[in-house]
Amino acid sequence: MNTTGTDTTTGTAHTLLFDMFGVIARHQSQDGKDRLARVAGAPEAAFWDAYWGVRQPYDRGDVTGPAYWRSVADALGTRFDEERIARLVEADIASWSAVDDTMVALIAELAAAGRPIALLSNIPEELTAHYEERHFWLKHFRVRAFSCRIGHAKPEPGAYLWCLDALDAAPESVLFVDDREENIRAAEAVGMRGHLFTSPARLREAIGLSV
Repeated sequence: MNTTGTDTTTGTAHTLLFDMFGVIARHQSQDGKDRLARVAGAPEAAFWDAYWGVRQPYDRGDVTGPAYWRSVADALGTRFDEERIARLVEADIASWSAVDDTMVALIAELAAAGRPIALLSNIPEELTAHYEERHFWLKHFRVRAFSCRIGHAKPEPGAYLWCLDALDAAPESVLFVDDREENIRAAEAVGMRGHLFTSPARLREAIGLSV
């Protein structure tokens, strides 16, 4: 088993399990990040420490959006009223809303070819609902494991085990594609193989498709 978080795609995996943000969807835009910090009215460095410091329970579905933003405010030593919380939820969704059209096309190509594909994403409920309302390509995935609905968030082992159970698949038959090494290592720890995503072209090569 590879423990370096690098590519372990030798051989053919039956199922491709995709991360979403940083692979199919974009990470937060700088404009989106700037808007969030402005709405919060907090110094940028302190805001992002608070934002990520209490994010995991929100992604896991343990708390609601308003409760998450109250926790962010507590970490900043301030208070957000309901109006500001609503603006923060809206700005947060907008900051994560861009997708990579090349990867969306690849997902459609794999689905059309009958390749089993699944999705595992750390994502809160409000953002999940946004994507479900706007992105038909989510229906291509045999399993959609949104962290807020399965009660586990990467890199927790339970997130990967939940997917294996839902897919009824042996770990070695699944190739997990993610842009973060810690998430790849966690997948490998339960027996999956991993591909550290850097570009659509590199991924196509890794899964045996022409570039």
